[in-house]
Amino acid sequence: MSGDVYILGAGMIKFGKFLERGVKDMTGLVLDEVLKDCNLTREDIQAAWFSNAMWGLYSFQHSIRGQVALTANGLQGIPVTNVENACASASTALHGAWTAVKAGLYDCVLAIGVEKQHDEDRAKVMGSFTAATDVEEGRQRAARAREQASQRKDTGTGEKETVPQQERPRDYSAFMDFYASGARGHMERYGLTQQQLAIIAAKNHNNSTMNPLAQYTFPQTVEQVMNDYVVAYPLTRAMCAPIGDGAAAAIVCSEEFLKQHPSGRVIKIRASVLQGGKRTGPGDIGERAAKQAFNTAGLGPEDIDVMEVHDATAYGEISAMEALGFCERGGGGLMAERGDTALDGRIPVNTSGGLISRGHPIGASGLAQIYELVVQLRGEAGQRQVKNHRIAMTENGGGTVGPGEAAMTIHILEKV
Repeated sequence: MSGDVYILGAGMIKFGKFLERGVKDMTGLVLDEVLKDCNLTREDIQAAWFSNAMWGLYSFQHSIRGQVALTANGLQGIPVTNVENACASASTALHGAWTAVKAGLYDCVLAIGVEKQHDEDRAKVMGSFTAATDVEEGRQRAARAREQASQRKDTGTGEKETVPQQERPRDYSAFMDFYASGARGHMERYGLTQQQLAIIAAKNHNNSTMNPLAQYTFPQTVEQVMNDYVVAYPLTRAMCAPIGDGAAAAIVCSEEFLKQHPSGRVIKIRASVLQGGKRTGPGDIGERAAKQAFNTAGLGPEDIDVMEVHDATAYGEISAMEALGFCERGGGGLMAERGDTALDGRIPVNTSGGLISRGHPIGASGLAQIYELVVQLRGEAGQRQVKNHRIAMTENGGGTVGPGEAAMTIHILEKV
């Protein structure tokens, strides 16, 4: 293995609904941004890892997505690895880039994630999410979860009432059923409340008002989150990540390359971990990934100053913080309620607005997390800048197999 590996450049375009933009367009925009960020040219890039999950499903562009998108934007004649790993695709691309530089194969490489999810065919959009499951088993599991959610809910008075079917819109991802099922189990076992979920969602929405690249930039109160319509109890619409289009990228380099291109804004990658799910046994992928990452970095939860975690729903943030060891099992809701994860709290989480409000273009989300933490560690986050910003951590899960995620990455970054 060679020496340390660094993020020299980071770029992101605004996430949102862009029916007029295609994957090639967004690839060109973010490629220009990331090169400008570190004053490099296309000729400096020796290899690329291109993340995308949906282009094939929407437009039948399979097999050579990265080569098509990158050569159309002037980056050609280099090896390109296409990465598809559900919601963890972009962070998996970064892991691939880090691995190659760490192994000494290259000195300067690109990790780029681009996703186009909005489409006039809403049924196609929502149906595409099943591709990130064991399709046969996933349909059966989603049906069971919907049946459970439609039966009864806690009114907060100790009584139960039937959940009207019309409270839930028909066009939503099957993953919302999975998250809702997990949240209800957490409520029964540990006493999680819907209000605690609303606190997390409101926090992330309010963080995004200070992020000009976020898909949503409007504030939300806890009451507004609670009063939004129910997607799958206990999750309201404001607790769930939206469909989005967008792109993010990072340029990864070796120590030797950094000596030739010195920068005062470089960020060291202390750990890059990719873990896989299990079909049977406990859904412990988060615990396994965190243990490996902390061991690699020589750090622990107490050393982390700021985080971006995979909050596809507000319950996802709770689940991540518990699995990664930042609180005991059952303590995630209380942690949020105390303000520990607020922008001025003990460990700010999802300062960008998270998936809930920054947006979740599947093939770009993992690198959007990296972009946010690079900006934070550089001290360039403006109004949402955290006070302590030396060590940062991302958690990005993707798909589902068995009782948990099919893939998960964790990255630990350090201000140099």
